Amino acid sequence: MKRFLTGIIVLTSLLITPGCSSVPKSGETQVSARDSQHTDHQHDMSSDHQENSMEHTGHEVNTKITTQAKLTKPKNIVPNQSVNLVINVQDTAGKSIDKFDTFQEKLMHLIVVRDDLATYDHIHPTYKGNGRFEVSANFSSPGDYSLFSDYKPSGQKEAVSLMQVKIPGSVPLPKNLEKFEKTKVLSNTKVNLNFANKNISAGKEVTLNFDVKDAANNQPIKDLQPYLGERGHLVIVKSSSPLAVSDYIHAHALKNSADGQIQFVTSFPQPGTYKLWMQFQRNGKVDTADFWVNVV
Repeated sequence: MKRFLTGIIVLTSLLITPGCSSVPKSGETQVSARDSQHTDHQHDMSSDHQENSMEHTGHEVNTKITTQAKLTKPKNIVPNQSVNLVINVQDTAGKSIDKFDTFQEKLMHLIVVRDDLATYDHIHPTYKGNGRFEVSANFSSPGDYSLFSDYKPSGQKEAVSLMQVKIPGSVPLPKNLEKFEKTKVLSNTKVNLNFANKNISAGKEVTLNFDVKDAANNQPIKDLQPYLGERGHLVIVKSSSPLAVSDYIHAHALKNSADGQIQFVTSFPQPGTYKLWMQFQRNGKVDTADFWVNVV
């Protein structure tokens, strides 16, 4: 079995209300979090404990369990180089959770963002059995990163763990955030974000409509391909310091939208500034359109 560099472990406890080789280890921390509930439409290593929650309307459930996810990473990480990560999912007694349900075609979705939300990566760890997931990640620049691990123990709701990783070095100065622009052009595709009301209100359901058009002729795209089993994939993170599990929203695309439209119904739990990353597939290539929205 391939051995990684001596690692540091982040331990993330998850309270789930039901509804994804070996590395030497040298340290542990704990951050507690609660389950993620969804609709069909829709650290720098210390020993501190934080309680975070994220609520969405969700799947029916029958039981309640508590799990913990351990992140193992190399002690020294160099920016913009591939690094091997291991995530072990256990119950609070230390017994591995060995069965996971597939959702959006994967057993685990790992969302990696720099804490200023300037960077985004969506990767899928490989399940090795006995609660163990492995993935190769790349942290593009120095800074503090948050890793949202989204998975579904068998028979339970989706659960989200939050883990922090610090990449040493000089953190890049922030660029102009292009906040609140509603149009992005990605190679040959133009994406417009629309929502019914002028303002998005915290706690109220909102439909986010992404118009996807051909950049050359401004006509609705008719050749969108399914991505992760849906018309599109949407992750939303609230701009906060520090980031918490409650800042993370994972919405599911509506079925049977018109040509050139990808729609999501969700809600924003608190007022503030949020960043959206909407991913879609065309001509075998996955593109990511990012937008900022203000919630009142």
